[in-house]
Amino acid sequence: MSRVSLRLGLIILCLLGGLPGAVSHAGELPFGLRGAAVQGGLLRGQVPVGTKVWLGDQPVRVGENGSFLIGLSRRAQRSLTLRLLYPDGEVRQETFSITQRDYDIQRIDGLPAGQVSPSDTDLARIRRDSAAIKKARQVKTDTPLFEGDFIWPVTGIITGVYGSQRILNGEARSPHLGADIAADEGTPIRAPADGRVVLADDEMFFTGKTLLIDHGHGLVSVYAHMSALDVVEGAWVAKGDVVGRIGQTGRATGPHLHWGVHLNGVGLDPALLAGDMP
Repeated sequence: MSRVSLRLGLIILCLLGGLPGAVSHAGELPFGLRGAAVQGGLLRGQVPVGTKVWLGDQPVRVGENGSFLIGLSRRAQRSLTLRLLYPDGEVRQETFSITQRDYDIQRIDGLPAGQVSPSDTDLARIRRDSAAIKKARQVKTDTPLFEGDFIWPVTGIITGVYGSQRILNGEARSPHLGADIAADEGTPIRAPADGRVVLADDEMFFTGKTLLIDHGHGLVSVYAHMSALDVVEGAWVAKGDVVGRIGQTGRATGPHLHWGVHLNGVGLDPALLAGDMP
């Protein structure tokens, strides 16, 4: 067997999990990853340019500068394996632990019946809204557009937390993939990080006045139920810029902001990105 064939065989075995790898100790992250290794968390990494990265058997998008992001879903496994294939052919892998979470059950009553069990006409509108949001989230920016940590877009009372099981008017619905922050109507909402506005819609069925910001690498944040939009699609925003105002448009029982963050379609916990509210 030639040296080239042997190296290729070793690479394939490692990528398929056939070679042993290091196991990170509790609380440690491999390969210099930074972030919260917890369900709903976001991890940031940096590798030499040209390196390929896999999380389990799924390829991870690596930017032209070697940066990458990993999103941990609401139900991420207890342990995950990160595999790296370096430009010189070296393959390394490490397994690390993910902190598991217990989620609340949140009951919300008093919503209009049509917003819990929509009519056929409203369902068609909801499908159009969902398609627009999905398209906006599919932007392909290969490098992060932000640096440093996120900030809270508004300060107030947290009335809804990430991951909670929603019971609406007594009916079970999908888990809540964001944070709800109650504040006075008209309170300014600020961009939590640099990015570009990829959707600004005046009237969506569930989310009312809705804004999406692309932060690069498939990381997109959403702002819902606003009373006003202060930016337009295509606009560049810097961390701290005012992008809208607190409202109660769409399916809402009072003035608040729904703030969500998704990485390539995986819903993350925005509170883990921003830390404690000031």
